[in-house]
Formats: sequence, C-alpha cells, structure tokens
Amino acid sequence: MIKTGIIGLGAIGQRLIKQFESHPETEIAAVCDWDGTLAQQVSDNLGSIPFFSDYKEMLETAELDLVYVAVPPKHHYGIAASVMDRGIHILCEKPLANSLEEAEDLFRRSQEKELVSAMNFPLNYSTGARTFANLIRSEYIGKLRRVELHMRFPQWPRAWQQNNWVASREQGGFVLEVGIHFIQQIHMLFGPLTVKNRVLEFPEDTLASEQGIVAELSLCDGTPVIIDGMSGIAGDEEIRLTAYGTEGTLSLLNWSDLEGGKLGESLAPIKQDSSLNEALIDHIVRALKGEESIIIGFSEGYQAQTVLEQLRN
Repeated sequence: MIKTGIIGLGAIGQRLIKQFESHPETEIAAVCDWDGTLAQQVSDNLGSIPFFSDYKEMLETAELDLVYVAVPPKHHYGIAASVMDRGIHILCEKPLANSLEEAEDLFRRSQEKELVSAMNFPLNYSTGARTFANLIRSEYIGKLRRVELHMRFPQWPRAWQQNNWVASREQGGFVLEVGIHFIQQIHMLFGPLTVKNRVLEFPEDTLASEQGIVAELSLCDGTPVIIDGMSGIAGDEEIRLTAYGTEGTLSLLNWSDLEGGKLGESLAPIKQDSSLNEALIDHIVRALKGEESIIIGFSEGYQAQTVLEQLRN
C-alpha cells in the first residue's frame, strides 16, 4: 500500500480524500491542517488515523510514501521543499508556488531528486478535456487561427470557495485559481506562450484580487491567444476555451462540455468520448510503481507559472 499524507484539509484538499481512501493501492496514513480541530475531525472520519497541526511534525514522525500538498499557494514552497528533502514523493496543488522564483527552485529540486513530483491539473484526466485534446490533434478545426479563453464570474470568490486567501491579490484571484488550468492546457496542446500585453482591473481595496483582465499572448508561430476575464458581473458563471481554425471551431465549456462545428455549420454540442476518462490517483500509483503513466510534473507547473506571473504582475 502507498502510505499517503495530506497537508491542507480545506475545500480543495477534501476533493481527493475520497479518491485516496477508495483506491485499492493507497492508504491515507496521516492528515495535517493548521486547524487542529479540523484535522481531528478528518482523522476521525478516516478511522482515527494520526493527525497533525504542524506539517514538519507529520513529516518527521509519520511513515509516508507520498504527500499531497493542498494548502494555499503562499505555503506551497516551504512545504513542498520539505517533502522532497525528506525523499518523499509529492502531489502539489496548482499553482506550483507563489512566485516565479519559488516555482523555479521547486522545479530544480524535482530535477535533482528521483521522485515523482506531480501537479494536480485535473483537466488532463477528464473526459471532456481529453476529448477536446483528441479533436484538436485530429485536426477537427484544421489549421489553428486563434485561441481564446473567456472567464465570467458573477462573484469572486465563488459561493463554495469563500475564504480570505482566494480573494486576495497576494495569492488569489480567478487568473491564478482558474486561468492556470487553461494556461497549462494551451501550452500542452499548442506550445509555449509569450505574453505581449495585458490590462488588469482592480477594485479600490489594494489587498483584493483582480476584477478583470484582457491579455494578448502569442504562440511560437505568432498565432494569437486572447484571455478575457471578469468578475462581479450579471449573468451566469462561464468558462470557455475556444480554438478557431481554418476548418471549424471547438470549445471546452465549463470544464467538461464540448461545443463545435465545421465552417458553414452552426455550433452544436459534441459528445464526449467516455473511453478517455482517467483518474489522477491511478496515474500516481502507476508512476510510483515505475509503470507508464500520465504525470503533469513540476516542469509543466513551472512553465505555466512563468506565464501566470507575467499576467498577474
């Protein structure tokens, strides 16, 4: 069994607990959160496993093969570095760190150590996004002409994610929290991105995250990439990644739905290929066993953060 420790038991950390718990080859061996009461509650739910409010104590005393780091971005660097320094495999939430310098150092450390250093970019395993990727690679749209990412949020933070850090300019905002997923997807599908220009809109509160962004980027061949996002607006939440080509248009809508059409056709829903569904935990287990796997590593995390920091700063 792969003994797994989880650091950070908030809304994001809770998402993978059930997957680790139900997987036949993983065992949650310890949990940690700065809120000791929460850590104890999660421990009780998992059968009274060891729990901690200090991650250093957990790393020193618990027998672990893998640690999932699910704390706010500001704390990724110190914890991830400590995990790798102890020779423990790691799964880290996005973004990799809270600055480009921190991300670069974590990437360098991951290169120096023979460890699985994975990022939680779930689109790489989801049916909708994988179908989108397959259609792009099969030239459904023909030659790429433009990529656009539109993000609309009636409120930020979202109703299910009300906390201080995700609303802060320091380590939150929808460009960081949501945009990073699609930056990584664009890089994977179409190649490296260069930021040419961006305009950010901020509220009067100097500690609060952005309310809007319009950014112009380009791929290596000059193909334009547009990022257009707003929060605090009327209407429904919508996240749409669209690729326009010489033969058609294809969109990934709200994380999983597909919409597209050929030239001369109206846009219509496209059925997902259910055979493409994967599970992150399965691939983590395969990687730890030395088997073929799909792992989005610290290299990809660093590449995405390079673009992210140009957009945010």
